[in-house]
Amino acid sequence: MSFNAKDKLLSRVQKPTRYTGGELNSVIKDPAEVKVRFGFCFPDTYEIAMSHLGIKILYSVLNEREDTWCERVFAPWVDMEREMRLAGIGLFALESQQEVKHFDMLGFTLQYELSYSNIINMLNLAGVPLKSEDRKAGDPFVCAGGPCAYNAEPIAPVVDFFMLGEGEELIGEVVDAYVEWKDSGSQSRQEYLEKIADIEGVYVPSFYDVEYYEDGRVKEIRTNNPAAGKRVRKRIMKDFDSTYAPEKIIVPFGETVHDRVMLEVFRGCIRGCRFCQAGYIYRPVRERKPETLVKLADKLLSSSGYDEISLCSLSTSDYTGLAELTEGLLAITEEKKIGLSLPSLRIDNFSLELMDRVQKVRKSGITFAPEAGTQRLRDVINKNITEEDILSSTELLFRGGWTNVKLYFMIGLPTETMDDVRGIAALAQKIVGVYYGIPKEERARNINITVSTSSFVPKPFTAFQWAPQDSRKTLVEKQHEVKTHIRDRKIRYIYHDNHTSYLEGVFARGDRRLCDVIIRAVEKGCKFDSWDEQFLFDKWMEAFEECGIDPDFYAARERSYDEVLPWDHIDVGVTKEFLIRENEKAKAGVTTKNCREQCAGCGANSFGAGVCYE
Repeated sequence: MSFNAKDKLLSRVQKPTRYTGGELNSVIKDPAEVKVRFGFCFPDTYEIAMSHLGIKILYSVLNEREDTWCERVFAPWVDMEREMRLAGIGLFALESQQEVKHFDMLGFTLQYELSYSNIINMLNLAGVPLKSEDRKAGDPFVCAGGPCAYNAEPIAPVVDFFMLGEGEELIGEVVDAYVEWKDSGSQSRQEYLEKIADIEGVYVPSFYDVEYYEDGRVKEIRTNNPAAGKRVRKRIMKDFDSTYAPEKIIVPFGETVHDRVMLEVFRGCIRGCRFCQAGYIYRPVRERKPETLVKLADKLLSSSGYDEISLCSLSTSDYTGLAELTEGLLAITEEKKIGLSLPSLRIDNFSLELMDRVQKVRKSGITFAPEAGTQRLRDVINKNITEEDILSSTELLFRGGWTNVKLYFMIGLPTETMDDVRGIAALAQKIVGVYYGIPKEERARNINITVSTSSFVPKPFTAFQWAPQDSRKTLVEKQHEVKTHIRDRKIRYIYHDNHTSYLEGVFARGDRRLCDVIIRAVEKGCKFDSWDEQFLFDKWMEAFEECGIDPDFYAARERSYDEVLPWDHIDVGVTKEFLIRENEKAKAGVTTKNCREQCAGCGANSFGAGVCYE
């Protein structure tokens, strides 16, 4: 794109810095001196994409190769897309400002099911054929990874291959094979896909056929190419302490959602909350050493100029080296007035003394996730915290000067009753009671309690993957029940839109027949579905109807244990037998101890790494 054309476009859009590139630490290379042009595509806006840790890691991994140039490609906001289409300008990369339709690879990260429409729209804007079967020699290979890739069957016809699991090594092996294939002079896309199909973690959906029963259930998933294995196993980095981490990160011109240095302290989770997909698919837990993280933090702060560090993990207070790490980080942050935040804290094992030290520079609110309002339901979901844990922890906070506490809950969980729903309001009221039970001189002033509820979505590779999802009508009734039972002005209640949760539930457990629905919805104008102001639920329902697909088949229906699931050919290490045991324990209200207390035999020890071998 010429500078004149770009300048004219940018003068007519809200946030021009989303599209200019040229930020500190971004990488510029000569296209003539590289063999592989890789577009790292994030199907959302710049400020969302630049907050994602994965893009920072893989961008650096690829750009350290002399033969590869990785550039960032983000979804243009509606104003920019309109201008681009009017001007006949295709989707372009930030670093070179060149259109991506002639790149070698376009790699999408799949963080959320409601980004699928943006993927279709971005490919359309780029001028790349939407389905893999329609791409020819010279078209880029479209690949994808991320948490939704473990069941991305709804967009399987669009993607040439998926990379399942952790990509630091995997993406390099995929590029190595591409360079070798390209140097051979081959024009056969099939030949390249066969070449990478035996790399652990690579899933080529076109090498698998799916047969269905007349009632819509999956009958069989079978391979159609000898290069493909019967099951595809995810890839992990066994030695996480020595796993690559960038020492420089791009510093955005504009503000992003998470505008700070992020330190990934460990991967995985020991807890086993039965609704949580991340807690299962990222197993086993593997940690970085505190001294490794302190050195990395110092380098990232020096190269970026950021004034805040955030520790990144699924459950920060479960990090075994937390005390040592924070001591090392505070030696840096206190002197330089750099903020240090500890998100993802467990309500049953956080330290007030630690929180006081950490928040000397700037004191923010604190967030806990009880998830359910009654002990019965917390046992069902295996949260493994008690009401006493919750009340005693909030009392410590109030005595320690905290004034803002946010509590996350879910509604629509399996076995939930209206008593459980009302329990959310009752628990919040008990927390207010704890505050007033503390003498005035010992408590925080003017507290604010925020209660937030999201709607439960059954996800693949969880103990609840067979469960039905509550109807939208039922979710609205439960939201109303919580709202009417919160009467204290110190409690603020917010809740998520049930329409987006419904659509998320459809695609989370969907199969390949949904691909045409997504394409049809995009033709009707659907995109940026996770943004309230852009979400067109009625258009989605029209698309389902026009394609002859009943969305309730995917969302509202309970599955049996012997049903073939659309993701049964994917192996995340956690066995289906274990998930069935956990589902049965949930129905009985029986909890499972965390991985450090007792091995539950989930199957993740097959990787030979991490907490399983501590």
